[in-house]
Amino acid sequence: MITQIAEATTIGLFKWAYLALLKPPPPKVCGSPGGPPVTSPRIQLNDERYVAYKERGVSKEKTKHKIIIIHGFDSFKDLMLPISQDLIQELEIYVLQYDRPSYGESDPHPKRLVKSEAFDVKELADKLLVEVAFVVLFVNCWWSCYLAKLSNEALGKMLAQDQRTFKIVHYAPWLVHWWMN
Repeated sequence: MITQIAEATTIGLFKWAYLALLKPPPPKVCGSPGGPPVTSPRIQLNDERYVAYKERGVSKEKTKHKIIIIHGFDSFKDLMLPISQDLIQELEIYVLQYDRPSYGESDPHPKRLVKSEAFDVKELADKLLVEVAFVVLFVNCWWSCYLAKLSNEALGKMLAQDQRTFKIVHYAPWLVHWWMN
């Protein structure tokens, strides 16, 4: 009898810990009742989601260089680049930064993939009349399309702190959620 009570209590505690600590809460959509307010310009994509963005630099019509910046998992569109306004004006640079799905003021996209993220950038660029060349700074070393030897070699060439971050994100994504919240 005592064993059954202990087992039930243990299972109950594990269920509570999973629901309270490990399972992420549903996202609060910007502009919805109970959600955060919308303070940035947003554009609606073809799948009805909204993406928030920020423009900097010279106007799109007068620019020589157009750059779209995609932030990492620990930031959002208001990330400040270490570029002086004088240099931006001198080189005639237009910068477009946007919030990825579920970040900042952009709507969530629970079924997003790397491919859908690229399509978001393309659609955003098309709607804002910006030509885009896609540059990727990071790759997922655990994609099944990569050979294990190649993945390990790529991971080994990263800085130690980046290796640690990638491993935490891969092996303990719940820890990233806990840290971010």
